[in-house]
Amino acid sequence: MSTIAVLGTLDSKGHEHAFVADLIRSRGHTPLLMDAGCLEPPQVQPDIARTEICPGISALPEDRGQRVAAMAAALPEFVAKLAVDGRIQGMVALGGGGGTAIATSAMRGLPVGFPKVMVSTLASGNTAPYLGTKDITFIPAIVDVAGLNRISRRIFTNAAGAICGMVEMAAAAIEPKDVKPLVVASMFGNTTASVNEAKRIVEGAGYEVLVFHSTGTGGRIMESLIESGMVAGVLDITTTEWADEHVGGILGAGPARMDGAAKAKVPCIITPGCLDMVNFGEPQTVPDKFKGRTFYHHNPQVTLMRTTPEECAALGRILAEKANVCTAPVTVLLPLKGISIISAEGQPFHSPAADRALFDAVRSHLKPGIPLVELDCTINDPQFAKACAERLLASL
Repeated sequence: MSTIAVLGTLDSKGHEHAFVADLIRSRGHTPLLMDAGCLEPPQVQPDIARTEICPGISALPEDRGQRVAAMAAALPEFVAKLAVDGRIQGMVALGGGGGTAIATSAMRGLPVGFPKVMVSTLASGNTAPYLGTKDITFIPAIVDVAGLNRISRRIFTNAAGAICGMVEMAAAAIEPKDVKPLVVASMFGNTTASVNEAKRIVEGAGYEVLVFHSTGTGGRIMESLIESGMVAGVLDITTTEWADEHVGGILGAGPARMDGAAKAKVPCIITPGCLDMVNFGEPQTVPDKFKGRTFYHHNPQVTLMRTTPEECAALGRILAEKANVCTAPVTVLLPLKGISIISAEGQPFHSPAADRALFDAVRSHLKPGIPLVELDCTINDPQFAKACAERLLASL
């Protein structure tokens, strides 16, 4: 059977984690009790001591915040090695605020698909900082993780059942014999036609294409997958998250967006898809500083703002600079008649001056030797999608 890490602050929640460990053992699996406690001695005997995870923790001042931060920093590399070495096949943890921060830092060090369950008092709130870009299953603790009672026993039993079920299914999973190499693609509603057509062509050539929605989280997850080494090529047709990141919208993906292909040294296609738009929520959520700008109400919950020529010039430079650091083959493609559905002629975001500023910035900042393909069509024209797909396939 499998070995499941039971990770927790055993100085304050040792008995609760021991309860889960016993349940895992009753299912025929081997629990590996790991102590991530930071102050008092553990309440139960761990299989892995805190000093094995973070050797210098005892020498730190007895300040909870400082020690929690040190433990959270040490855990990702430690548990990743356990997984790579085949010593664990799953992980479960219980925690309040500090315990959730510590345990999820460890879980974020594990690969996508690796079974991970977090019972947390924070599970009903904003879990995004704890999830990062990983598939952590959160279970609301309902009551505080502070002893065993009629509620907590039920919740902890469910968590033990969940992690055991996950590792059992993972062990039973049969990979297809014809596993295809992966290509990832970025998409938005305004580039759906282009991405779908490029996907069809690439899949027809024998690849599996995973599409990510360029909503901030989607871009971060895509970058994480690229960096993992699982990806053979990148169709970054929709780089719109950079418009939000640069201008101040709600769907930015952070400054590392578009760095994955360079770090993993995989072929990449880059286009300025949907850089004409910055995303906000309902109209009243748009900051006052943008009063007087051009807006488009995509739906009652989504307000789009047209980027200006000045903003587009900066975005074109960013795209070129991201391409310039790639060492694997990279091609930049420009759809000269529209970078989204609503920026084409006759549409509400049509702005020749803004598009010209964007394209000129790409041309002037792109390093000599990097292919720049300019097509006299919109981004959703089948001709553009075909060019993106064929250029990528030629690089793979």
